[in-house]
Amino acid sequence: MEEQIRIEVSQLILRGEIKDPRVDSFLSITRVDVARDGSHAKVFVSTFREGDALTEGVAGLNHAAGFIQGSISKRIRIRLTPRLVFCPDPGIKEGFEMGEKIKGLFP
Repeated sequence: MEEQIRIEVSQLILRGEIKDPRVDSFLSITRVDVARDGSHAKVFVSTFREGDALTEGVAGLNHAAGFIQGSISKRIRIRLTPRLVFCPDPGIKEGFEMGEKIKGLFP
């Protein structure tokens, strides 16, 4: 179920169905952790963009969480659609920065 939620949220972002201007196609869903009882899920979001792009994107996704949950419930047939909470995951940006540092070590 976690992978299905990750794919569905990613597709909503890529297709531009989330109308909040803070949510753009540079946001990536890195992983989803669903609670054992399926009542809620943490959705981890990352981006390689600079500045407050990650914070703003997460805020936009949390604002649109009800719409996203409704869209997921229409596409995935499960008894209970988990309540989604979006959390920042700086992993992509940190990896990109580490790659740049490594490139700088070798002329």
